[in-house]
Amino acid sequence: MTAARQPILVIEADPDLGHDIAGQLLADNYPALRVSGAQHAALVAQQHPPRAVILGNFGSPHAPLALLRHIRRSGPHARWQPDVPVIMINASSHQADLLRAFDAGADDVLNRPPIYLELRARLQAILRRTTTRRTDNGVLRIGVLAIDTTSREVTINGRPVQLRRREYDLLAYLASDPKRVFHKQELLTNLWGYASPSSTRTLDSHASRLRRKLSSDGERWIINVHGVGYQLAPRRCER
Repeated sequence: MTAARQPILVIEADPDLGHDIAGQLLADNYPALRVSGAQHAALVAQQHPPRAVILGNFGSPHAPLALLRHIRRSGPHARWQPDVPVIMINASSHQADLLRAFDAGADDVLNRPPIYLELRARLQAILRRTTTRRTDNGVLRIGVLAIDTTSREVTINGRPVQLRRREYDLLAYLASDPKRVFHKQELLTNLWGYASPSSTRTLDSHASRLRRKLSSDGERWIINVHGVGYQLAPRRCER
């Protein structure tokens, strides 16, 4: 099955909302399947690996987050592909709940009920990024740097690089478009869940540690574009 024909899996217990989202996706030529719970979703994901997941409400209030954490912990032979893009439809707009969603592994979060045009736009943006990321059987190669998006393993010239979760997430995000300079606020919003401009040094600290770990043969992979953000691009370190 080609990536374009992989289904968008809509997990939502509310039949009206679930059918409405799936129906509008189908009308826009996105193959879409709607399920109402975690067990059914896992069976469908095993038979028809989804291109993306729209994760709404089902079961207990904590069930969607539990499922998302389970997906991200899945191994390469599990029912779920651990790097499948997930958009959460959150019943709460409180910042703490948004942070929990991003921390659990959500790629994006929308308020409930979502405005379909916004949902479609965010889905399209995520699919554009993951189309590049999923090439070569899940291994993204940039020069001597290899990022296995299934196992989350990173190597440089075949040398394993041990990264923490947030360091890997930052690397994978930058690697989705190596020619692009990503603004700091976009990275803080999509990786850490900061909904408004912040003076936190979290991003800079992670980028600094990631730069040190990736340093190899005099190359510096993480570039800080002053006043803008970060870019993934190998450059020779000046001596």
